[in-house]
Amino acid sequence: MPSRTDDLVLVQGLKSTRTVFAGWNDRPWQVVGPWFAGSLAITVALLVAVLVVAAFATPNPTPMVLPGFAASPPLEQVGFFLFRNGMVLALHALACVAGFIAGSSLPAEAERYTGAWRWIHEKAGPLAIAFVTAATIFSVITQAWVLGEGLSTLAAQYDVSPPFLLLLLLPHALPELVAVFLPLAAWIIASRRGEWDQLLAATFVTVAIAVPMLVLAAVTEVYVTPILLEYGLGL
Repeated sequence: MPSRTDDLVLVQGLKSTRTVFAGWNDRPWQVVGPWFAGSLAITVALLVAVLVVAAFATPNPTPMVLPGFAASPPLEQVGFFLFRNGMVLALHALACVAGFIAGSSLPAEAERYTGAWRWIHEKAGPLAIAFVTAATIFSVITQAWVLGEGLSTLAAQYDVSPPFLLLLLLPHALPELVAVFLPLAAWIIASRRGEWDQLLAATFVTVAIAVPMLVLAAVTEVYVTPILLEYGLGL
């Protein structure tokens, strides 16, 4: 069946997004606040898991070199951290876009179909929730394992406890993690409320907020964290 221009997912999404933005203008903090709270909750859960892993992991005997210790940190290191975290942010932002398509557009398209295709379109929302939930749990577990092992190795290397070392790393780690988890928090909140039509707008807003946070976190990690570590570890 040929599609009209007005029926395209992107066109419908942009129309819905303009409407959502208009509704958010009168209550921006009521919208953004829960996203930050949700992202912070995910971050805290991840950091707790990192500490648990670090407590039981066997430190790697190979020393780890932190930026700014062996030599003056190059500006390129900031770009590396931005690229690394930007990829994670992009993945979470794509989850928001996919949630919009699966939860808002596909069910509306279901009216055009019958049989199996109609069922697939109608069930796209719940299937998307299940998939992103599973992917989120897998991502958090993977990150907790990798970061926990790294924290264990660094703590043993400098002869300090993992919680104390993590405390020294929080000035860059906390805003970094909150930033990358913002779109995911918006996805979770919108899906629980059934507000699928708001996810495209949420993608734009969360990415716009997260990018400067990631820039600040990267600069802090390269130029400030080494100073904090030197004082905290007595180097």
